[in-house]
Order: sequence, then C-alpha cells, then structure tokens
Amino acid sequence: MITGKPRVVALYARVSTIDQNCEMQLQDLKRYAGQRFDRSCDYVDTGVSGTQRRRPQLDALMNDARKRVFDVVLVWKFDRFARSVKHLVDSLEEFRALGIDFISYTENVDTTTPSGQLLFHIMGAVAQFERDLIAERVRAGIAHARAMGSGSGDRGLRSMSLKFGLREGREDHCARLQSRWTCRSREYGAH
Repeated sequence: MITGKPRVVALYARVSTIDQNCEMQLQDLKRYAGQRFDRSCDYVDTGVSGTQRRRPQLDALMNDARKRVFDVVLVWKFDRFARSVKHLVDSLEEFRALGIDFISYTENVDTTTPSGQLLFHIMGAVAQFERDLIAERVRAGIAHARAMGSGSGDRGLRSMSLKFGLREGREDHCARLQSRWTCRSREYGAH
C-alpha cells in the first residue's frame, strides 16, 4: 500500500464511559507514531460504547479517510475501533480500497508489513466464507419452504427487496432481515 515512510497517521482511541479516559491508549499510540510517522491527527471518542453504530470521532475518521487526509490508521486495540468482526473487516476493506494502511498497536497487526497483509487477507477470507454460508443457508431455507408448499419461498425476499429498495443480487440482506423477523415473531407467538 504505502511505499517508503508514510507521512500522516490517524490515531483512534475510545473509552465506553465518561469516567474513563483515553490517556493510556493515546500515550502508547503517540509514542509509536512519533517513531514511524511525520505527523498525526487524533480521533477520540469518550463515553461512547463500541456497540453504537454512530460514533462522532469514528465517523469523522472515516470521512477523512475518504478524503485521504492520512496514510495510516493506528488503533490501540481492535475492540477500541470495531464493534464486530464484520465492522472491522468492512472498514479494513474500505481502507485498502482507499490505499490506507491499518495498524493495531497491542495486537501487532500492521498492514504495511507482509505478515499484516497476510492476516488481513485471512480475515477477509473468513468474512467471505461467513457470507457464503449465510447465502447457502438462505437458499436451503427457500428450497425447503417451496418443498413444504409454503407460500413464503423467495416471494417474501423479493417483496422485501422492493420495500427496502435493494438492487438485484442483494437478497441475502433481505433473507437476514426475514430471518430476524421470523425469529422475533416466533418469540412473541405471532408466527
């Protein structure tokens, strides 16, 4: 990705409660960045749970990444950055497409190195494997529903595609939604 010495690194730190602070994370990240990079910019979310979809400083980091404000993202630990493996892999994939490297300080994962690239590719392969398994299960469920004479089949998937404005080939997303709705309706005795 980056050849030679990258110039700008984005430091991302997060703590879940306002009683905590990011100083320990930031000290480590700044020391590391000072040894390898010319300049750094900080993105710090305080009192924001990692499970929240919207995090002000993470959103700002992602927007700046799209503007290519920096060359590398440096985090203290994966769980400070991503709320799930899928979120991590999707973010890493976006960074890769933008030509931005990713370093996790405590896990020693650095996509500027061959071993870091290998780990990134393994994580991507696992994520793709998971998506393929889900799609396979959906297809099996549809086939089973059709074989049982159920009216649901893929008609429900198509109607959800239309309802949510999803383009062709995105039925796997609809299948996940349908599965969640079916499970919830069973929980409440409505299915």
